Amino acid sequence: MIPALVTEWSKLARATLVRTTTALLVIGIALMCSSMLLAVNTTDAGLAAKLGPLIDPGGWEGYLATAAQVTAAAALLGFGVVLSWMFGREFTDGAITGLFALPIRRSTIALAKLTVYAVWCAGSSVALLAALLLAGVIFGLGPIPLDLVPAAARQVGLAVLTGAIAVPVAWVATLARSIIAGIGAVIGILVAAQVAVISGAGGWFTLSAPGLWAASGGADVSGIQLLLVLPLAALAVVLTTVSWQRLELNR
Repeated sequence: MIPALVTEWSKLARATLVRTTTALLVIGIALMCSSMLLAVNTTDAGLAAKLGPLIDPGGWEGYLATAAQVTAAAALLGFGVVLSWMFGREFTDGAITGLFALPIRRSTIALAKLTVYAVWCAGSSVALLAALLLAGVIFGLGPIPLDLVPAAARQVGLAVLTGAIAVPVAWVATLARSIIAGIGAVIGILVAAQVAVISGAGGWFTLSAPGLWAASGGADVSGIQLLLVLPLAALAVVLTTVSWQRLELNR
């Protein structure tokens, strides 16, 4: 397992796509949210309504509530694209043939990929929070208050859980043997989550639960609803590893 982990981490760390996606997730989301603070003092009623939490309740709480809304969509796309690349590239680059010759089970390789993805996802989530806090201070929100800890923890939790609901993308990319198919699955998950929120089923629809939980400050989603993310991710891990173990070259 260790050689597989080292190899997969090396692939991830050296990939331009992953570096770019990480920068967009961490720096891009932080700059997007903090730049909105420049419009907080606007006298335009229409613009003020669009700013939502930045106006009411405003301050650090409103800032992180806005960040949660942006993260729910942007992080899903970013995590999904990286997963699609990690699993789909082996087929599009023709590297899958060489994997059959390795003295390592293909299921072990799949687990190594998912483990490396989980570590990268957690690291990116923490880095995003740090970037958001730094940007908030720079853009005039003032010192970070101690009572911001719950909201900050929700921001990290949202990003990690969003990474978890993206795991089925790895299975789709494996079945279709395509990066594009994986990205299509990401878009499908995002659309389904948005439709569920609009229809009022957000809390019980697992794909939209993390975003709704963070945006509402934990009020609109129960612990049970949120925990349903874990069996979904676990099922996707099992399906992906089994699919990799059963791969055949003649397809």
